[in-house]
Amino acid sequence: MGSSSSTMNAYPGARANGGRPAAMQPNPNYARTQNNNTNQSTSRPRPSANSGPSPSSQPTAAQTISRPGAYSISRNSAASSEVFRVRIPHNVRPNQEFQVYAGSRIVRVRCPPNSRPGQDVQITLPAENIVTRQSENVAVLTSADDEFVGGGAVRMNSEARLINSNVQDDQLDDGNNTAPQQQQQQQTPQMQAYNVRVPNHARPGQTFAVSVSGRTIQVQCPQNARPGMTVQIRVPAPTPPPGMQSATNLNRPPEPRQGNNNRQGNATNTRTVNQMFEVTVPRGVRPNQSFSLMAGGQRVLVACPANAGPGSRIRFQLPVSVPDNGSSSETRSGSTTNGKDTVMQGQAMRYNTQDGWIRTVRVTDMKFTWIKVDQKGEIVSSSSSSSTGFDVDNTAYVRKLIFLQGNDKRMRTGKLSLVPASEYSVDSDIIEKGKKMVESSELSRIQTQKFDAKTAWFLKTCKSLGVPWEEGHIRIAVRRQHLLSDSIEAVMSLGRDDLRKVWRFDFMGELGIDAGGLAKEWFLLVTKAIFDADSGLWLSSEGNQMLMRINPASEISCPEDHLIYFRFLGRVLGKALFDGQIVAGHMVQYLYKYMLGWPITFDDLESIDIELYQNLKKLLDVKPEDVEYMCLDFTTTQKLLGDTNQVNLVPNGEDKAVTGENLAEYLEVYFKYLMLERIRPQVTELLLGFYDVVPEPLLTVFDFQELELMMCGLPTIDLNDWMKHTQYVGTFASTKAKSPVCKWFWDIVCNDFDQETRARLLQFVTGTSGVPSRGFSVLQGSDGNIKLFTLNGLNESSSSYPRSHTCFNRLDLPNYRSKKDLKEKLTIAVKECATGFTME
Repeated sequence: MGSSSSTMNAYPGARANGGRPAAMQPNPNYARTQNNNTNQSTSRPRPSANSGPSPSSQPTAAQTISRPGAYSISRNSAASSEVFRVRIPHNVRPNQEFQVYAGSRIVRVRCPPNSRPGQDVQITLPAENIVTRQSENVAVLTSADDEFVGGGAVRMNSEARLINSNVQDDQLDDGNNTAPQQQQQQQTPQMQAYNVRVPNHARPGQTFAVSVSGRTIQVQCPQNARPGMTVQIRVPAPTPPPGMQSATNLNRPPEPRQGNNNRQGNATNTRTVNQMFEVTVPRGVRPNQSFSLMAGGQRVLVACPANAGPGSRIRFQLPVSVPDNGSSSETRSGSTTNGKDTVMQGQAMRYNTQDGWIRTVRVTDMKFTWIKVDQKGEIVSSSSSSSTGFDVDNTAYVRKLIFLQGNDKRMRTGKLSLVPASEYSVDSDIIEKGKKMVESSELSRIQTQKFDAKTAWFLKTCKSLGVPWEEGHIRIAVRRQHLLSDSIEAVMSLGRDDLRKVWRFDFMGELGIDAGGLAKEWFLLVTKAIFDADSGLWLSSEGNQMLMRINPASEISCPEDHLIYFRFLGRVLGKALFDGQIVAGHMVQYLYKYMLGWPITFDDLESIDIELYQNLKKLLDVKPEDVEYMCLDFTTTQKLLGDTNQVNLVPNGEDKAVTGENLAEYLEVYFKYLMLERIRPQVTELLLGFYDVVPEPLLTVFDFQELELMMCGLPTIDLNDWMKHTQYVGTFASTKAKSPVCKWFWDIVCNDFDQETRARLLQFVTGTSGVPSRGFSVLQGSDGNIKLFTLNGLNESSSSYPRSHTCFNRLDLPNYRSKKDLKEKLTIAVKECATGFTME
């Protein structure tokens, strides 16, 4: 049931209107007739006892919300309940519900079992909520880099620069730390509400003075108020002098005790203890070199001590979650005891992915970081600063976002860059307002769960991080004909705390109470509109027409506000994920990787421009002494509205020739330009908006394919259409679908794979879980032409696992000898491709 609708049991009473959904009149014996009007920061006056809407009025919440925008709804604890009477409509039977007005509200009333149409009934409602209109101004975006000013972002003012002057590059690099803005918000005093009467001399817009708790307050008369009316004002509660104890308001529920927080992320009774682990240093590891292992169900990264070597036994402590049975120590099977300490045995890690990217916990600071290991389990450097330089096979980058205070306290700003994957880290626990909501061991445990279990845990945790309904919620009123502009003004006027409140939606002028359906419709309509290529903000990917990529020239399409659109979209995507809503629009994979802090590699260029990607890789085959004869320099070109402009990849790039010695540097800067630099302002705002809602550590339980499924939903796949529009090549060319391997393949897909695994198979082969609206017959390839789903038969000796070619929608299937082998290898390929399984 939506926030603007309540179901009340009615009881026989006095006279009222009948017939169509009626406007109820307060019972004069019970109802309060005082107008709860507000000052300029709150809502319109509520109708008085005799000024309710006529029986012919449509039942709409616009009686209090008359303009588009975002409204904060909170309880009015100072007011008493109201009693109303209404006549049962002619078409209502006992125990049926009907919709009526109650002052300025819409409620649902259940007809009593002993009542009949035409009979008057009486209901009692709690006092009306306080409706406060959020700021009418869209929050100003602040540019953290003076180079990118415009598009809705302004230069950072001196106050924000002073606040940010103490922020170091290693601080505030994830959504879990407390930004300067949050520190200030935590110090914001509580507000108290008071009712005051408008003096006879005051006119709308004029100010008048009132005395509140010994303080003189200047109040601006609301535009819809008049002398003699009562308005409500909200002023900061007085701050007690230092050393004076603050009294507790006995009219409010007591605060939950520490350790028994009803909004705690973990539902089970667990506690965290420091567990001692012992492990043998593997062969090949040198002093001060890091190696990885499994400890307490977590992947951890341990540095070999300077005085140790292969075969040495070393110990380290690691926080682990244990059942809370009231004892201070835990004894587990498989542990050995040395003195009073319980010592667990660490286990060397085993890897079944081909490129070996692993998210692990760094023991030194308990942060998540990325490591890459080879088939022997040895860590491979991913930094381009190594002696070998940029390596297209091993080098990977992760985006790093440093949060900064913006000019407007509602909108943070930030600096975005790409850093080597091995140098990136993110907190492994979630702390909200000084309370630890989720432990690192819990995140590590959930990372190994199935997708359904991850989703259920994620939504449950988001609910615990959200603001409870009784502490206030947000109503967003929009006009359908101005959906996008109204929505942007509403969402961009909200502070970060408001983004975790419950949202309810009103489509103005329409009958509808938001019990979840309007919210679902709003998310789909808004994202469909903003992802529309005609808006100039997004373009269809060259590699897959169903995927959307950011338009590098969005500034030309929307010069004054294109960054506002991306910040807005980031907030919408974050809120949708937080609330479990679905959005309309699949993005290219590397944008999901940016959201997760997932490594991007040189192979990600293939999704941007397959021809350019192949040409750059061919440079590696050129002899070093012949590279300079390619006549390349450190520049590239960009087409904007038909004009071709030259872009320097480095300062004075047109004067720097590409040679065999600097080829690795050329590939690196070109890679960074294509992946981020040309769209850095847009991606920055998109991520800032996304992390306004969702804390980054919470996302570490997902891979980028699971994130797409969470945000876009599992697709409805027509298996018959899929099989009908599949072509067969290679060793399958002659037998086609009659080949034993193809028969096994379709039997596995249709009967053994569930909906999630089928969606992952589509992601593995086509690059997205989306299905064209007209079916598989119009599946497109990287060149925009029709490329049907293709099964390519290979000799088993040429490959052990299936391989995908996303640009051609092709799956290479070895000729396995049994259905069991095919199912095992196909499942591993589909499930593990997000962690680096081969994709060519």
